[in-house]
Amino acid sequence: MTAIPHDDHAHHGPATGLWRWVVTTNHKDIGAMYLWFSFAMFLLGGAFAMVIRAELFQPGFSLVEPEFFNQMTTMHGLIMVFGAVMPAFVGLANYMIPLMIGAPDMALPRLNNLSFWILPFAFLILVSTLFMAGGGPNFGWTFYAPLSTTYGPPSTVFFILAMHIMGASSIMGAINIIVTIWNMRAPGMTWMKMPLFVWTWLITAFLLIMVMPVLAGLITMMLLDITAQTSFFNAAGGGSPLLFQHLFWFFGHPEVYIMILPAFGIISAIIPAFARKPLFGYASMVYATAAIAILSFFVWAHHMFTVGMPFAAQLFFMISTMIIAVPTGVKVFNWVATMIGGSMTFEVPMLFAIAFVVLFTIGGFSGLMLAIAPVDYQYHDTYFVVAHFHYVLVPGAVFSIMAGVYYWLPKWTGHMFHEGLAKVHFWMSFIGVNVAFFPQHFLGLAGMPRRIPDYPLQFANFNMISSMGAFLFGLSQLLFMFIVIKCVMGGKKAEAKPWEGAEGLEWDLPSPLPYHTFETPPKIK
Repeated sequence: MTAIPHDDHAHHGPATGLWRWVVTTNHKDIGAMYLWFSFAMFLLGGAFAMVIRAELFQPGFSLVEPEFFNQMTTMHGLIMVFGAVMPAFVGLANYMIPLMIGAPDMALPRLNNLSFWILPFAFLILVSTLFMAGGGPNFGWTFYAPLSTTYGPPSTVFFILAMHIMGASSIMGAINIIVTIWNMRAPGMTWMKMPLFVWTWLITAFLLIMVMPVLAGLITMMLLDITAQTSFFNAAGGGSPLLFQHLFWFFGHPEVYIMILPAFGIISAIIPAFARKPLFGYASMVYATAAIAILSFFVWAHHMFTVGMPFAAQLFFMISTMIIAVPTGVKVFNWVATMIGGSMTFEVPMLFAIAFVVLFTIGGFSGLMLAIAPVDYQYHDTYFVVAHFHYVLVPGAVFSIMAGVYYWLPKWTGHMFHEGLAKVHFWMSFIGVNVAFFPQHFLGLAGMPRRIPDYPLQFANFNMISSMGAFLFGLSQLLFMFIVIKCVMGGKKAEAKPWEGAEGLEWDLPSPLPYHTFETPPKIK
């Protein structure tokens, strides 16, 4: 592949000062803003998690009132899912997809600017609910009705507004990504020559467009129940609380894959680079990603085995959940096969990638346990579920984002990050995650319910260990922030291709990246 970097003339450069970031339509600027915004949300959501784990450090109500504990639990989940993980992946997509496909920018740059700038307002509205009369949302991040509609605080309507804005941002971002990939690939870049990160994002964007309107409809029905006295979810008025769960999880389960498919794309770029051999089974990876996306629409009620659904429905959702494990297993097999026989080195992006493969697989296995309907009666609503989805989302989504940042940071900034400090960050994160979440499997199996601010004495030891791991993981993210800022400010000069085995159009460009790239499309051989 040969790329022609564009010489950045002065009259093409960015505006200066703060105004540059307000009006920018450059995909790199917008990608950077998404990443910084998501990191700020990650720290805020992490601070809320620290409140939760500090309260659970020992039995008894020690630090905060149960009501405030419930608000922290809800806000932690909402901010981590919608404020940290999703915008980080959108930021990486904005930054990297045009570079990977040889496009000069995103297809709809002004829409790109708008889709970012409405996000901070959405989360300002969401966080401001904590300071309103009656406090913030206190009904869990799944906001089940009638808990949220009949018994929720008055600020619930602001929470609904924030969710609407966030959903609009996601839909605009997804449309932009699809149009860019569909129409702006460099000549010669056929579908099966696209990097896997581009493939995973194309499929993720279709998922977003399909499920975000479901969420919008659901929260609109909530709003009507609260303000117009309708009874969509109120059994007293002839409505059905179960309807809420069906609609929420019909959005919520594809949403889980929205948060993990781009991670698969990042890991599929990093492992071949540091194993110094091509990805094993490229085509099967593409088909597996598409299969996961399609099957994600047929498994939603595995979150609802205990609601009294008919036996046939339990059987269907149990088997469909088992089947979705197959394409995921294909991916894990292909990553391991790529590493076998490779000439591997263990730089920081590779360490995070290997940790991802191992720990995500553990999360997958506990997911298979939860998929067995009769056994799920025992696990449901216990800390076992908390352990399962944190193993999928923290070493899964969050580790892959960190791996991607370390992998592309030299390309973005033109400087190498401090390898020693980054390895300290990795080991602190790796140990912290396992110490925090592995004991929660045992707590759940012993019967500790989730979302409780107090617990009996027999759960004390594992909770203390879990809290210590969480504090270690939280502390290590401050080191991550220091490493990234230090790298942005300066450091050892990065070559155009700082990683020996890295492949792709983005590595043909100079480091740091010029403000405009690929004004002349590269030729793909």
